[in-house]
Amino acid sequence: MLTRAQVLDPLVQYRTDEIIVTTMGATRPWGRISDNDLDFASADSAMGHAADLALGIALARADRTVVCLNGDGSMLMTLGTLATVVGSGATNYVLFVMDNGVFEITGHQSVAASGQIDYAAMAQAAGFQRVFFFEDARSYAESVEEILTQPGPTFVHLLVEPGSEGPIARDDREKGRYLRTSLADWSRTFKAALETKDQKQT
Repeated sequence: MLTRAQVLDPLVQYRTDEIIVTTMGATRPWGRISDNDLDFASADSAMGHAADLALGIALARADRTVVCLNGDGSMLMTLGTLATVVGSGATNYVLFVMDNGVFEITGHQSVAASGQIDYAAMAQAAGFQRVFFFEDARSYAESVEEILTQPGPTFVHLLVEPGSEGPIARDDREKGRYLRTSLADWSRTFKAALETKDQKQT
């Protein structure tokens, strides 16, 4: 089983210009280690829909790899997204499911059928191009570069230890810059970052 740091640190190491969409338990830890304008925290609306938001971005920006850092509770709420992703034809989409068995930020309630659901098998059955399953840090770290650079859609199921993150708020007490900013203001920052990087590439 991995710690959340063992999941996120290699992503920071190998990331180039990928867009990262976070939600729930991954949002605050990612904001502590990444200060990138191409990070987007989906922590303001209906739980479970970060994967859908990330897909929308991937479809709008087929030139960019979009990574969604999802949890098992969120994934369980929107399993139909797996079919939607495959049906969309998006090849620049990477969906992480960090499976810790609990709804961490709402009070550590148990996720239904925790430990019995094979999310990787679900993604495989839905038709994801590449599917990974990790329960140890070494094999995962050795695969991150491939995960980020090879065509997808890609699904990554990781067994992760429960953390101790509490409810998320957008205010000055948060360490992640994308949480110290209102959703409206950060959306403008995010859009400007995409446009700036586009200009550098032309």
